[in-house]
Amino acid sequence: MAVMQTITAHDKDLGGGFKVRRLLPAMGRQSVGPFLFFDHFGPVTVTPESEHDVRPHPHIGLATVTYLFSGAIMHRDSLGSVQQIEPGAINWMTAGKGIVHSERRPQALAQTSYVNHGIQLWAALPVEAEEAEPSFVHTPADAIPQLQVGDATVRVLIGRAWGQQSPVVSLAPALYLDIQLPAGGVLTLPAGLAQEVGLYTVDAAVTLDGATLYAQTLTVLPTDQALLLRAGDSAVRCMLVGGDGLLQRRHIWWNFVSSRKERIVQAADDWEAQRIGHVPGETESIPLPERRFKS
Repeated sequence: MAVMQTITAHDKDLGGGFKVRRLLPAMGRQSVGPFLFFDHFGPVTVTPESEHDVRPHPHIGLATVTYLFSGAIMHRDSLGSVQQIEPGAINWMTAGKGIVHSERRPQALAQTSYVNHGIQLWAALPVEAEEAEPSFVHTPADAIPQLQVGDATVRVLIGRAWGQQSPVVSLAPALYLDIQLPAGGVLTLPAGLAQEVGLYTVDAAVTLDGATLYAQTLTVLPTDQALLLRAGDSAVRCMLVGGDGLLQRRHIWWNFVSSRKERIVQAADDWEAQRIGHVPGETESIPLPERRFKS
């Protein structure tokens, strides 16, 4: 089998003790397909005392993709969108020329303890769509195609696989699959699923054509051959991400992504001057980092 690149996570504290495992961007690998940011958060128990709310903050030049295995997050943005994010749904927010959003504990769960667990990705927008109008689309769990392939239960979150097409619209060719295997189960990943493909092991190790992929690692796979994925002694969940590779490297600073350095400088100035937008009903915001982007 061809040599595979394996990426291990590093912990990132988002504030209030809310830590995530960050896989992308990584040393030597900015992106897999259009996805250039990959955070795995939880499972973490949210209690009434927890301070895990993410205050309003801006984005440009990207789309956020949020997917929960368990728990709930309340999304609000400067377009006026108010949406409780729930397990199994896909929430795609196109930042484009600029959007502001917050991610908080739902008010209905304020006095409840629950477990949040999920993945947030950022997809780089095509260069010609970096300044697109911002938008937010919630695709409920029951609208996502689910099928049985070999021993695996596969949900086609974004893109097309095994003849099933997700209703989620992406601005560039992208693939995102939720794959669940029982203990000892096998699944053949066909060649050509996408131009670039990465497999993330959420909760347990697996083998791929006999090579061990350890838990909570992202492995960039060869795409020109079929590969046999096998679970070990316990059930396992894997997330497959990919799509067409980026034709142009992106600059990433704080919450901003762009093919142009000067655009990131402008976005920082706009946020400082409160020109990007405001989330209705919110009075807080996250300030710019002290260390500014240098063009």
